[in-house]
Amino acid sequence: MRSALILDDWAALQCDAVSVRTDVFVLEQNVPITLEIDEMDVFSLHAVVYDETGKAIGTGRLLSDGHIGRMAVRKIWRGIGIGSQVLQALMGAAQERGDQMVLINAQVQAVGFYARFGFVSEGEEFDDAGIPHILMRHVFFREGSM
Repeated sequence: MRSALILDDWAALQCDAVSVRTDVFVLEQNVPITLEIDEMDVFSLHAVVYDETGKAIGTGRLLSDGHIGRMAVRKIWRGIGIGSQVLQALMGAAQERGDQMVLINAQVQAVGFYARFGFVSEGEEFDDAGIPHILMRHVFFREGSM
């Protein structure tokens, strides 16, 4: 399986990101579209992964405050590294711009996925759009920061 990942702004990736997010969050998880697409999209760096035919199959975004969110992979593409590809690209972009850490409001069922990348759960579970979430944080190691 060959895929390509693109990092760009909302203007460039909106149609493809919305397509994936609608399939995953709105249709599959019953999140209202009014909650899924928000004002933060315009200010975020977006990642979209495409399959070999050019169809968008995964997405995520990085906000200016270091929050990674809207991570979504179409159902038939899960379990083969697409989400990892998106997460690593967004973490890399955050680190490149000098962020000291990244945060994610993870769906509880995905905590194990994020933990594999060094994210640690913080605080109590909370509800977001009817889905249990928990805040997770990943701090980037810096040379000489010990």
